[in-house]
Formats: sequence, C-alpha cells, structure tokens
Amino acid sequence: MEEERSKATIEKYMRDIHHFYEYLPENKTITKEIVIAFKQSLLETYKATSANSMLTAVNSLLAYMGLSECKVKLQKIQKRIFQNDKYNLTKQEYQCLLNTAVAAGNMQLFMLMQTICATGIRVSEHQYVTVEALKQGSACVHNKGKIREIIFPKKLKKALLQYCKERHISSGPAFVTRHGNPLDRSNIWSMMKKLCAKAGVDKEKVYPHNLRHLFAFTFYAIEKDLVRLADILGHSSIETTRIYTKTCLKKCQNILDRMGLLSNNNLDFAIS
Repeated sequence: MEEERSKATIEKYMRDIHHFYEYLPENKTITKEIVIAFKQSLLETYKATSANSMLTAVNSLLAYMGLSECKVKLQKIQKRIFQNDKYNLTKQEYQCLLNTAVAAGNMQLFMLMQTICATGIRVSEHQYVTVEALKQGSACVHNKGKIREIIFPKKLKKALLQYCKERHISSGPAFVTRHGNPLDRSNIWSMMKKLCAKAGVDKEKVYPHNLRHLFAFTFYAIEKDLVRLADILGHSSIETTRIYTKTCLKKCQNILDRMGLLSNNNLDFAIS
C-alpha cells in the first residue's frame, strides 16, 4: 500500500502470501530450506511463470521481515522465439465470440469486448471509459502509477454513445452493474467463459487479457512500431512489449522451410 500498488496487485500478493503461510510448518518457522521446498512445490504444480510471480511476493515479504537471507532465486525461463498458437485468440475466433454475445442478447459484453480489443486497455481500466470521455474521443487512464491517454476509434465511440443512450447512462462509466457500479473483472471473466461452448472457441483462449493481446499483435503487424505500442499499452519497459514481435509457430516453420538449407535427397534414406 505504501508503494501505491493497485488494489488488484495487493489482493494477488495477499493470496500468494496466504498460500505460503499455509505451506509453513505448524510452528510457522521460516528457514531458507523451507522456502526452497516451497519453491519446488510451486514448480511441481504451476507453470514456471506463475511460480515466479508467487515467489516474487514471498521474496518481497521476506525482505520486509528482515529475512532477506531466506529469499530464493526465481526459476530461469528461456525466452521463446515464437508464440504458442494454442493460447492465441484469432480474429476469426474473436468475431465468433462477438456474434455469439449478440445472439445471446448480451449487448453489454458485446460492447465491452470490442472496447478492450479496439483500444488495448486492461480489463481493470474499463472504468475510465465514461460518457464524458467518449464525448471528447479519448480517456485518461490511471494505472500502475502512470497516466496515459487512450483514443477511441470513431466507429467505437459512436457505438458506445448509442449503447449508453439506450441504457440511460448519461454520465460516468459505460459498463456498470444494475446498481451502477463498474463491472468486476471476475464477472467479466465469467461471462466470457459462458460464451465458449456456444461459440465453439477453446476456453483456454477466452479471457479478457487475450483481447488486449489481440489488439497488440494486430497493431504491431500493421505498424511495426514497438515504442508506440508500449506507450499505448502503458508498459514501463519495452522488453514487456517485445513479446508482440514474436511470430507464431506456423510462420516460424515456414521461414525455416524457405531457407533452403536441407538437401533435396530423402533425409530418411540418408539416415538409414
């Protein structure tokens, strides 16, 4: 809180610390050996990236408690040169989700998914999409200690203002509950998951942040401007944005095939 982290970040750190607390022995003794064992248990259960995220929270706690000698190294992860197609949402799948939302009569989700995907905002930032911001064509987003401006495409701006008019939303956030509060990210996640079966899209690909990814991949494919993309996404480090320069596995294979470094002779025959 003193570092002014976001509410979501604080909640995540609390969950991670609670997980560590439950792992400790009954007397809650903390030693380097116990923390190492905890790290191993995480790596056996979670992906390395998720385990590292949890260990970051634990290491921060240990430093705060004056137990820096108990901190552990994060798991090294070799950078991949291509994206895993299995988890990337395609434009076709995105459009299928939109069509399914309309067929289900969920215009709120229909408009929200387009807003995230057309602007690249984080799901927690939808609260800054207000009627006032829409009228001026842009919004100031406050997140992670930074302020950045996002621009609404003209077509989206027009559609959202019409949506707000039909919902009798004359001011404040466009996406609210029946009580007038901004939608919670868990509710948005749940609504999107319900679309999967009807839309015929793999549920592993369907979550709000993947809409932001689709925006970023599409923007970079057109503009090839990494610095501008980092500004739009609100990244502090361009290294975070560099993930969107990676091509998909299929394209990477095509490039290797076109290099012409293999003999025309049958390789199987050569090996035998």
